[in-house]
Amino acid sequence: MLLSTVSSEEQRTVVKAGSGVLVWVACLLLAFPSTAPEPQTSQPEVDTPLGYVQGRQVGVKGTDRLVNVFLGIPFAQPPLGPLRFSAPLPAQPWEGVRYASTDPPMCMQDIERMNNSRFSVNGKHKIFSISEDCLVLNIYSPAEATEKARKPVMVWIHGGSLMVGSATSQDGSALAAYEDVVVVTVQYRLGILGFFSTGDKHTPGNQGFLDVVAALRWVQKNITPFGGDPNCVTIFGGSSGASIVSALVLSPMATGLFHRAIAQSGVISSPFLTASDSWPKVQSLADSLACSYNSPSEVVQCLQQKEAQELILSKESKMVIPSYTIDGSFFPKSPEELLKERKFHPVPFLVGVNNHEFGWLIPKALGLLDKMEQMSQEQMLDFFKASLTNLNVPPEMMSMVVDQYLGSGSDAQARREAFQELAGDIIFNIPTLNFSRNLQDSGLPVFLYEFQHVPSSFAKIKPPWVKADHAAEEAFMFGGPFLMDEDTLLGTPIARGYLFGPNSTSWSNIWRSAWCHGSDRS
Repeated sequence: MLLSTVSSEEQRTVVKAGSGVLVWVACLLLAFPSTAPEPQTSQPEVDTPLGYVQGRQVGVKGTDRLVNVFLGIPFAQPPLGPLRFSAPLPAQPWEGVRYASTDPPMCMQDIERMNNSRFSVNGKHKIFSISEDCLVLNIYSPAEATEKARKPVMVWIHGGSLMVGSATSQDGSALAAYEDVVVVTVQYRLGILGFFSTGDKHTPGNQGFLDVVAALRWVQKNITPFGGDPNCVTIFGGSSGASIVSALVLSPMATGLFHRAIAQSGVISSPFLTASDSWPKVQSLADSLACSYNSPSEVVQCLQQKEAQELILSKESKMVIPSYTIDGSFFPKSPEELLKERKFHPVPFLVGVNNHEFGWLIPKALGLLDKMEQMSQEQMLDFFKASLTNLNVPPEMMSMVVDQYLGSGSDAQARREAFQELAGDIIFNIPTLNFSRNLQDSGLPVFLYEFQHVPSSFAKIKPPWVKADHAAEEAFMFGGPFLMDEDTLLGTPIARGYLFGPNSTSWSNIWRSAWCHGSDRS
């Protein structure tokens, strides 16, 4: 297959995580008994440069260690009215105490798409209200952490195809309690509100990326009172959140805002995120919403007056997958050019994939679950032609590529497996290897992994042929079985008996020490 072109030296850099442990910074949790004392009732208060915030204190299963949780802290001004489609402005100070103990609304998105998305891990998850006033972050900090603690900070960037998701779907309390880190989860504008562009100065685009930059700037200035170390910040994200992580590694606007990066199942160079001419999309959207498009400024003014719900539910908005633009600021050049010219931040980079990325969640979201087994060679070629073009596969070789994946099999299972493997390689594996190879060639410490473990809960909702599906690692990353609230996305008993091996803490400490304080370990 296409992956067979990777050299043996590159293959040796892969850290496989199946019955072993997926090793990354401060993300491995020990297996403890599932019972725990009821958390004490407390309302922790922190004095930040912007004002006082009051959160709540929670417990996690298996330990009596408590975690201070602060939800919905604004890192930017609400992007409303004339600020819609604009770069985020810094949050303003507030008077008195800001109460940060309730779940904040998600950024504007199609709730139906959210329900049918990758977030349905086992049918138990929360759907929050939605609002355009959504540029907030959540903080999970060990309760005993003081301003002098200077604990490592992990900033999570959620996935969801740049169209759905929220900072609160992932609960960072177990990760904070067991791994002694300060966890920050951020929200950013999604869909048309986060990635609309006129292709010029009126709306350059990349608003969602700029939101994450603003959140990281907030962390640099404000995380110390929560016990975090602004000089030891790891950004990590899954799926499209991983694409944002890799984009931040390339963007000059993120200079000095983080010190290591983890991309779980996604990089910005995926063929599905390729920048394209935005004006035809602008015209189509303007038409559908009765806006004049004689000039970019007219379109922007008209769209700023529309209800946010009308924008996100428009047919054109639903059909277009958001993407980045070469705006001259966040991306002065294309990601491919920046990689080629070695213009990226010299930080340790951990990147990886699951061994069945196109197993179930993504085909389900795309309406392909029942179609893969019926696809002919010609239909597969038609489906992948654009992506293969973006990967610089010559047209005369495309049918050969599809044939190579199909092999001699012609039954339904063979067609499904060929489609899944080819899709996984095109969307995830090849872009990940190419991206990491560019960083590694410049001398950066780059680590590759493949996640292989199949959560036991998959048996309830997924066919038996599904292996480590897209996003399967997140429940392990956040310690879902130890969360008190089992209605959250990851608060499920998926991993009991698997989190984790007896050496997990030592591995975790090694990585945390090496990446935050320096180490001679190799």
